[in-house]
Amino acid sequence: MRWTHTALPAEEVGALSRDAGVSPVLAELLLRAGVARSELAAQFLQPALAGLTDPFLLRNLEAAATRLRLAIAQREDVVVLGDYDVDGVSSTALLVGVLRRFGLSPRFIVPRRADDGYGLSRSAIDRALEQGRPQVFVALDCGTNSHAEVAYLCAQGIDVIVIDHHRSKERPLTQGILVNPHIDAEGSVDDVAWRNLCTVGLVFKLAHGLLKQLRSENHPVAFELKLREQLDLVALGTVADLVPLRGENRILARHGLRILQETQRPGLRALMDVAGMRPAQGVLPVDISFRLGPRINASGRLADAALSVELLLNDDETFCRETAQQLDQFNRERQDIERKITEEAERLVEEQFLSSQGVVLFGETWHPGVVGIVAGRISRKYNRPCVVLGNDGELAKGSGRSVDGINLVEVLGQCSEQLSSWGGHPMAVGIALKKENLPEFRARFAAAVTAHAGGDIAERQLQIACWLELEHIREALMDELAGLHPFGQGNPEPVFGLRGIVLRHRPEVFKELHFRFLVDNGVRRVHGVAWKQAHRLPPLNQPIDLAVELAWNHFNHRRLLQMELIDWRPTQG
Repeated sequence: MRWTHTALPAEEVGALSRDAGVSPVLAELLLRAGVARSELAAQFLQPALAGLTDPFLLRNLEAAATRLRLAIAQREDVVVLGDYDVDGVSSTALLVGVLRRFGLSPRFIVPRRADDGYGLSRSAIDRALEQGRPQVFVALDCGTNSHAEVAYLCAQGIDVIVIDHHRSKERPLTQGILVNPHIDAEGSVDDVAWRNLCTVGLVFKLAHGLLKQLRSENHPVAFELKLREQLDLVALGTVADLVPLRGENRILARHGLRILQETQRPGLRALMDVAGMRPAQGVLPVDISFRLGPRINASGRLADAALSVELLLNDDETFCRETAQQLDQFNRERQDIERKITEEAERLVEEQFLSSQGVVLFGETWHPGVVGIVAGRISRKYNRPCVVLGNDGELAKGSGRSVDGINLVEVLGQCSEQLSSWGGHPMAVGIALKKENLPEFRARFAAAVTAHAGGDIAERQLQIACWLELEHIREALMDELAGLHPFGQGNPEPVFGLRGIVLRHRPEVFKELHFRFLVDNGVRRVHGVAWKQAHRLPPLNQPIDLAVELAWNHFNHRRLLQMELIDWRPTQG
């Protein structure tokens, strides 16, 4: 791992520190986040819901809201089909919940991975229509390129609305109403605050637009419904779907995490309980990524994700408690399957693909429902994009995960001829292809990654955001860092460097995997923990540099400021 740090001009750091009234450390972090003026610093550190733009700026969103307004007025039958990941599940729960408040009884369906495949498939549609033909069919988190499927619905006299954020090089829909912020986008993908919304963020904008229209008609429910209370669902999908936490995503996630902390949804409270969370201590993106998200995903990976939607919508405490426990059990099963596949995948990389810049792995016995998680593990461990595929009859089906700087949508656009279907966004994609096409796709994928990277992918880099003295690590700094939350995709948690640290106390190994350590320079004492690094203990009484993140450790109703070690190295020069 190569440490990198680009020093910023001292005069710029000093000017922002003075003008914004923040410490030099925070000023440096703001400058690295692209915040260079004091007025922008205030907006970044305190993102307000009032900063959300007019929802009707989104192409076709006004038409979608108008069609749903008509459905409400005429008490029409509505079917909502949402994808089976966290974004799709939270989007479905949000839209169904809002429409129920306005007196509709929308049916919802989630594709079954094994039976229906990915997205807006014909089999999922037929299953959705078994109980009758609706007037309106809404597809969430899928459908941008589903020409035949949308035409099939329209031919039956059904009005179709597609809300999706997936990018594709293929021709977008020409029938129905498509709301996708990447369609006909001009300029940079970050040129407007809402460009990188995931589907649940788009559904929130749709609900906002619907409320605007209904309030203009003095609809009583439109004034009673507090859209802010739906932000717990928005935070779930936004964080879990790895979209950049910038622009409106930052606003929605920041406020949504606070709503999630005190959510009144029995299903979410039950899920947090089985996940071992303590919401009173705060809810962070990592809680969604590693606790809530995997459990919501588990039902779609191993069973039926409709169970997760029902959990988010249901008010029955007993049902929610039992369902949360069921999802927890699914997650344990998923972890066991994933662990075995990961071991096999790592062995394949080491034996056959260690020299490949882009890795494509396939196993006949691998479960297509968990390979996305494995792809993420492989891409992180070997610092290269990875596609992991499982067996689905004649097809190899699975997911890809990328690393910083490699856009998987661009990569797949250069080697999609062998694919039966694909879609996603820069960091995560889903694909399917015939098994006989695997060798050719593997070669083309590796070549496309190499071309995209401009050569060999560099050694994994560790960006040091700021060098600190031990005396800087105090509660006042933590209070300032709280303004930078939430950390995640597009807004990484800062890694701090400390030079010339001398450990006087032997690190304490625990659970044979991790170790605790204490840094004491005679003026300031700070505790630290290193996860899964017991195999690489730092030396005593020798100067070393530390790369750390800072966090609160809650224990026995107390909180302790601690460093979380990312890496260490002998002090240079």
